[in-house]
Parts: sequence; C-alpha cells; structure tokens
Amino acid sequence: MIERYSLSPLKEIWSEESKYERWLEVEIAAIKAMEDFGEAPEGTSELIRKNAVINVKRILEIESVVDHDVIAFIKCATESMGDEARFFHKGLTSSDIVDTALSLALKRCCEVILIKMYELEAVLKNKAIEYKYTPTIGRTHGVHAEPTSFGLKILSYLSETQRNIRRMKEIIKEVSYAKISGAVGNYANISPEIEKVALDHLGLKPCEVSTQIVPRDIHANMLNAFALTGAGIERIALEIRHLQKPETMEAQEPFKKGQRGSSAMPHKKNPILCERLCGMARMLRSYTVSGFENIALWHERDISHSSVERVFLPDASLTIYYMLTKTTTMIDGLIVNENRMLENFNASFNLVFSQRVLLKLIDSGISRENAYKKVQELAMKSWNERVDFKGIIKDDTEISKKLSEEEIDELFDPSYFMRNVDKIYSRFGM
Repeated sequence: MIERYSLSPLKEIWSEESKYERWLEVEIAAIKAMEDFGEAPEGTSELIRKNAVINVKRILEIESVVDHDVIAFIKCATESMGDEARFFHKGLTSSDIVDTALSLALKRCCEVILIKMYELEAVLKNKAIEYKYTPTIGRTHGVHAEPTSFGLKILSYLSETQRNIRRMKEIIKEVSYAKISGAVGNYANISPEIEKVALDHLGLKPCEVSTQIVPRDIHANMLNAFALTGAGIERIALEIRHLQKPETMEAQEPFKKGQRGSSAMPHKKNPILCERLCGMARMLRSYTVSGFENIALWHERDISHSSVERVFLPDASLTIYYMLTKTTTMIDGLIVNENRMLENFNASFNLVFSQRVLLKLIDSGISRENAYKKVQELAMKSWNERVDFKGIIKDDTEISKKLSEEEIDELFDPSYFMRNVDKIYSRFGM
C-alpha cells in the first residue's frame, strides 16, 4: 500500500522487519514444543531467541544469491548460533513458517480492525440518537418520496456496521488457524502433537487438515468480510455525497480550517473524503477476485498464490483500516443542516403526503384505481404549476365531498411518519 493510505499500527505489522520477526516467533514456538516432547534439549528455544539475528538488509543480500526468502532468513538467523542451529527449522517446510506467520499477521490485523469498527459503531450510535426525531425527506430513485427521520438513516448504517462486527469476530477465529505439518501436510517429519503445542504458544489453532499450505478459502472469506465492510462505508459516503450537493445541502463532510476545495474555484467545498472512500471500496471488491483465484492450486500446492498475496493481503487490511478510521472521524464531525432539510421539505409542495391522501380516499369508499388516478392528476397539477398540493386537495370538489378540511389537515402532519421511530430504536436498546 502506498504511504498515503498506510496508517499505524497496521503498516508496522506489514513491515519487512515485522514479517521476519514473526517467522522467528514460529521457529521458536516449534522448537519450544520439541523441547516439551524431548526432541530438543531443554533451553534450546531460549538460546536460539538470544542468538538469532534478524537483519533485513542481510537477508535480502543472501536472497539475491539463493533466490529463496525462507532459506535466506534461516541462513541469516543462524549465522551467530552454535550447536543449537541444528534444531532451527528442523522437520519444517517453508510454508510451515510463512503460512503460520501469515495467520499471526492476519489475526493481529483483524483484531486492530475490529477495534476500529467498534469506534465507528459508537459514533454512529451517538449520531443516530442525536437526530432521532429530525424530520427529513426520504428519497427513492433520487426523488422525494415520504418524510422520515434523519436518525433512521444513520441507524441503518449502525445496523450494518454491527453485522460487519459480527462477521469480523468470526473472521478472527477463522484466520487463527495455521499449520506446522511438513512438506505436504502429512506430518512425516513433525508430529501433530508438536504442531498443537507450538500453535498454542502462538495463540493459534491447527487446521483440521492442510496441504503444504493453509487452505486459501479462509483468506478469501476474510477478504469478503473486508469488502462487505467497505461496501457499508461506501453506502454512507455515497449518501453524504448526494446530500452535500448545493441543490440539497442537508449534510456534508467536515471541512477543516485552511482546507481548500479547488485550485481554480475558491468557493468549492468538495466531498473529497467521501469520494475517496467510494473509490477504496472498489479496490476492496477487486481484492476478493484474487482471493478466490488463490483457492485452487496444483496438487498439494504451487506458488501462484504467493506473489498475489504479498500485495493484496497487506493492501486489503490497510485499506479497510484506513476507511474505518476516516469514516469514524467524518461521522463524528458530520455537518448536518436541519434548516435546509426543512427548506427541501417545503420545496416539495407537500407532494410527499400523496400516499396518505390516497389511502384516506380509499377508506372513504373510493376504489383504489379511481383514488390513485385522482391523486396522481392533482399531484401532477401541483408539480407542473408549482403550487401547494394541500391547497389543491382542499379545492377539489370531489374530494371535499369525501373529506372534511380537518381530515385533510391531519393528512399533512409530518409527525405521522415518525410514529414508529421509537419502536425501531428499541430494537437496538436505544
């Protein structure tokens, strides 16, 4: 991931030095397990921990000759060791180290991402409560539909975020599976018992069965969860982009002091963060394709997945972490223009109450078909002549025979549309 979108602590997790340190963690855990089963002298793992050398420059220097990153790592790590070096990487294959260390990285990344998801959940909850009874125009197809609560918009984002949190909890469990089972996963040179103990030391669990690598459907599922979370963020960002348009201007992303919107037009306040988030959601979806492509490999493994993962696994986790961080800040500082919501409401000529009029006419004994035709005819008159729909309804002789003026006034009360808001919020304990 480019530096612009790489945030701590995830960027440190994916550094080259951290990668080799995780590899060493796995090697030491395996040796410690061997000690427990009498297959290595007691104290070997501590001696190796003390004498192992992790020097990225040196590892890359060796790799330039041997053209194998794990061999280069082993040679560098053991250069300052004595007889204990005999037990380093004993009975293991490269993927035992690389894949188990990858599981460590993904677990740690997902745990940090989950924390950030909880932070987004908290700010969404606060905003949903703050605007619980704020009336706004609901839109379908981009067109005024019926009144709703601005808080309900945010509550729907909260609900989706909570679903994504539940998914991420399951993903953390799933990516915590790893393998130390040898060259083709059959434990020929290392026992399942040693694997279990070694993985216990690392806070990981053995795969029920593996080939030379951890099954890649696990990673594909994680990428799906990232993409779903990104799509939820995109839904929020897209809504704000629409609401920030000058003809709407009901909400906008924060615009800090000193910020500039355009190099040419000083008046601009562009939704640049929302647009960036929408673009990043596209990236996350694209990573899922590579994740699925990596599932089917030749026999017990090939390495066609390796080059792909080196790019998209760090990038995907960094991308969703960045998106969550920025979305949390944006929602926390969201500018909500309640006065403009009221102006837009009034600009609808009261047409948003057309369904209430329709249903009341049906209740008065008019057939649905005739009632619909009548209301649509008057609604089009209101829109085309840009006059108040309520006044047109009151002036219509056919309707006035069925409905009193007081009954018509009741149909145009916005509070009617908020009558079940409390019931919806109660589902969230709010």
